[in-house]
Amino acid sequence: MGLFDAFKRGLDKTRKFFGGGFTKLAAMTGHFDEDQLDELEELMVRADCGVEASMDIIDHVKADIKKSGDNSKEAVLNSVKTRMKEILGPKSTYEIEEGKLNILLLVGVNGTGKTTTAGKLAARYKAEGKKVIIAAADTFRAAAVEQIKAWGEKTGTTVISQGSDGSDPAAVVYDSVHAALARKADILIVDTAGRLHNKKNLMDELGKIKRIIAREAPDSIVKSMLIIDATTGQNGVLQAQSFSEVVDLDYLGVTKLDGSAKGGVIIAVAYTCKVPVVLAGLGEGVDDLVDFDPDIFVESLITE
Repeated sequence: MGLFDAFKRGLDKTRKFFGGGFTKLAAMTGHFDEDQLDELEELMVRADCGVEASMDIIDHVKADIKKSGDNSKEAVLNSVKTRMKEILGPKSTYEIEEGKLNILLLVGVNGTGKTTTAGKLAARYKAEGKKVIIAAADTFRAAAVEQIKAWGEKTGTTVISQGSDGSDPAAVVYDSVHAALARKADILIVDTAGRLHNKKNLMDELGKIKRIIAREAPDSIVKSMLIIDATTGQNGVLQAQSFSEVVDLDYLGVTKLDGSAKGGVIIAVAYTCKVPVVLAGLGEGVDDLVDFDPDIFVESLITE
């Protein structure tokens, strides 16, 4: 299955909601007047594209209509697609730098699929012949440690953890960094805690982890990726805003796109946070975690 087909399948619920609504709006005359454009804006908001992003897109549609005089269904659809692609920006990917220890900090609230993403990434890089280590640093949730250990067994990946629940996440990262250096690993994937009491605790914990990495592996390439769950809709946007206030985010990954009619949340997050989306979870399988492609996403999102 090609990437377009994978996105089209994964976004089936969102596409049917958005595409069906779009076709219904244009069915009467094949053209969009002011009222229909207002309804189109409402449709995008309901698909969780976000109020600000939806208003922005419709403003661009209206400007295009004013410039060209063409308010046909095809022209409006093309205008929507063009602006969505501009909001998402060019395709960006997370790439491992050869000859260096690459450390990827996965952050996000519990339940977003963060631990599963860590396991799937490990499987991907192992399949590419990379040396991978996972740090089970979400020590506040015993289930997360057990889950990541299961992924380690499944993929043949070394998982570094500590014996007791509630142990110090930074200590796990310390051990993991030294294990990764000793074994000349290509990538260390750090599954961080998904729930701390407040932003200060989160900042302190992640700050401690980063200081340890900077001290123990100063030549490593460190990146942070926020994982959000598409089914949470606008809560995903709020999570992105909250984490961006305490973490220097480099990338975003969006999971569970296949289980939601709210795939437009990717547009909302990209518009709000200006951080590139690099991963998309389109299903339960290991291969259903794919590199995000803005053009393919938009085309599959609103293809009839």
